Amino acid sequence: MLRLDDLNVHYGDFHALRGISLSIDEGETVAVIGANGAGKSTLLRTIAGLNAATSGEISYRGQPVDRLPAHRRVALGISLTPEGRRLFPSLTVEENLLTGAARSRPGPWSLRAVYDLFPLVEERRNRIAARLSGGEQQAVAIGRSLMSNPALLLLDEVSLGLAPVVVDQVYAALPKVVASGTTVLLVEQDVHRATAVAGRLHCLLAGRTALQGAVDSVRYEQIVAAYFGQAEAA
Repeated sequence: MLRLDDLNVHYGDFHALRGISLSIDEGETVAVIGANGAGKSTLLRTIAGLNAATSGEISYRGQPVDRLPAHRRVALGISLTPEGRRLFPSLTVEENLLTGAARSRPGPWSLRAVYDLFPLVEERRNRIAARLSGGEQQAVAIGRSLMSNPALLLLDEVSLGLAPVVVDQVYAALPKVVASGTTVLLVEQDVHRATAVAGRLHCLLAGRTALQGAVDSVRYEQIVAAYFGQAEAA
């Protein structure tokens, strides 16, 4: 479904991503892990079209999408739930969800489907987004992404800043998302969370690939070593 070949991204003179190659098959859940500043969010933003690649190629279902703007990628089936949620604070929950349907493709996700996935979101549907808790905002942000009926859902830092019980609730919804036919690329700092839901992982360190492979084929010690840049990751 998605293939990255030797992807490089710069912020001015800063080399944020260095030669990243990654592939994702239809129906997979792949986790990108790494510490703060590893390049995880930059990777998702570049796939979504919010950052421009300096070099390399991004292909989606066999077609290059490097030069397509973000809204064209959404129309093709790529949707990003950004770090920090980025809801419209003055709009209601339901109005925020409907903005996600502006480039909607045919598919299973509708207001009703999102409300069934997150019952609390339905209860808050007339509330202004600025008055939601962090967990409620995260659920709305994921629901907004689903409203475009993505084939590939990019989730950036789902658990960041949330209480563990809230994170449990958000992660409990992921199997239902995958069961709907959506492929998921998940950015996460929490190694345990990531490996619990993903079939494969890709660890970044200072913009480079430190480790990648099937979750059940790598030892936890290797993951930790890659995460912190220790020699055992090699």
